[in-house]
Amino acid sequence: MGILEQIQADTREAMKAGERDRVSALRLAADALQKDAKEGGDDEVAVLRRERKRRLEAADAYREAGSEERAGAEETEAEVIASYLPAELSDDELGQLVAAAVDEAGAAGPQDMGKVMGAVMPKVDGRADGKRVSAAVRERLAS
Repeated sequence: MGILEQIQADTREAMKAGERDRVSALRLAADALQKDAKEGGDDEVAVLRRERKRRLEAADAYREAGSEERAGAEETEAEVIASYLPAELSDDELGQLVAAAVDEAGAAGPQDMGKVMGAVMPKVDGRADGKRVSAAVRERLAS
């Protein structure tokens, strides 16, 4: 069963249970996945990551505007979406992948950041945010 099918099944269950907030978040995720599929996309994880990121950015914007309640709602939606994403890499696992990519690329310093990122991102396979990977690579190349 794909992620979209799982989300649709979970939406039905949440509707029966009367979980309005969860239903709303699941419908948004399902809509984004269906829209991407119509456009020929096939990376469901990337779509969910993008939607989660949008919710977190919206929560920050609401919080800066003084609307704590709306920020909380956006964060709740982000958590629901995140539950369908693969488990994040631990710092140790990410460090090992970065170290291997640095060795593989023969990187000598910060000027080789692009080569290392190009080597490590396919290995990360969506299990870590790009900012986090970039920070780990930058730290590794600086040392």
